Amino acid sequence: MDIQFLKESFQEQFGKDSNPRVFFSPGRINIIGEHTDYNLGFVCPAAIDKGIYVAIQPNGTDTVNLFAKDQKDEPNTYSFKISSAELPSLRWAKYIFGATKETAGNNVNVQGYNALVTGDLPDGAGLSSSAALVCAFLFALDTLFGNADTDRFKLARMGQAVEHKYLGLKCGIMDQFASLHGKKDNLILLDCRSLDYEYIPINTQGYRLVMLNTCVKHALGTEYNDRRQSCENGVAALEKAYPGIGSLRDATIAQIDSVKDSLSETDYRRSRYIIQEDDRVLQVRSALRDGNMQKLGDILYAGHDGESNWFEISCSESDYIVRIAKECGVTGARQMGGGFGGCVINLVKEQLYDSYIETVQKRFLDKFGHNLLVYPISIGQGTNQLL
Repeated sequence: MDIQFLKESFQEQFGKDSNPRVFFSPGRINIIGEHTDYNLGFVCPAAIDKGIYVAIQPNGTDTVNLFAKDQKDEPNTYSFKISSAELPSLRWAKYIFGATKETAGNNVNVQGYNALVTGDLPDGAGLSSSAALVCAFLFALDTLFGNADTDRFKLARMGQAVEHKYLGLKCGIMDQFASLHGKKDNLILLDCRSLDYEYIPINTQGYRLVMLNTCVKHALGTEYNDRRQSCENGVAALEKAYPGIGSLRDATIAQIDSVKDSLSETDYRRSRYIIQEDDRVLQVRSALRDGNMQKLGDILYAGHDGESNWFEISCSESDYIVRIAKECGVTGARQMGGGFGGCVINLVKEQLYDSYIETVQKRFLDKFGHNLLVYPISIGQGTNQLL
């Protein structure tokens, strides 16, 4: 992103004498660990080199003026009073309104400001554009109006609260945590119960990480919350048989199998998936410590099988890409993100990359009638100030 161009765009919108600060918050990939975060399990995300950019400046009033440069689905401008309690009608503005309210609730004297939002992170692709947007504003507002000293753990919690309170999505904390805590060339192994974490170096020499965007745009809501309820039903059944189990991360496959008859088939399969997925996260740590990229790839394929056949958050487009990946000898692939569309993450050997991309793009277009978008990615830094 050209920071000077971003500054000039801000000046065109808010006045030629404007002198904004610029902040960046990355999207994230998640190597493995889908829907384990709100089950207090383990996840293995990383920040990437694409994200949300915010140019922002106090305006000396009690009004917030927003300009979403890339917004096409809704009007791209919105204003609200700092004191307003009315939730914006525009979905994208709800995130910023929520970040503003949560920052003010953190004893920061937030005042009126002008802000321009842009980015190179596709919306609805499973790369956590919403978390990046919220974290960018939480970090920026804490810097502009506070002492820039709010702990990043707390900022992540505040970001999670924005999703819960202003968007109605009962998400876990992984996306916000990864966006704020990312470290270049490292994955993050995060325990979502204790919030203990460790950085795991990943050496992709000889391989490429690439996201293939199905362009099936997901907007998580009822389907996401339904799966969370299934997991809670699984925990309730386990607690009756095994006192002390507080989440699915405490249970074994044998234990969930033993209470199968007290659950619906759907709740059983979803609960069992979470237990298996937690184990896959821990397997990734050992695979990377051993430098075993083939094992990592096998884990990705197993994760997709669980998403598709057990947790049922895949889609036909994602399943088709993973099938082609296997046929082309790709080391590993799976749908990534909350589900129901978005991107498939692929771990591809360098020598196979060009032929695989050509094959998957052609076959996808022939089958679904629209183009598959290709995003090569690298693992980058977390939320920071650029200017």
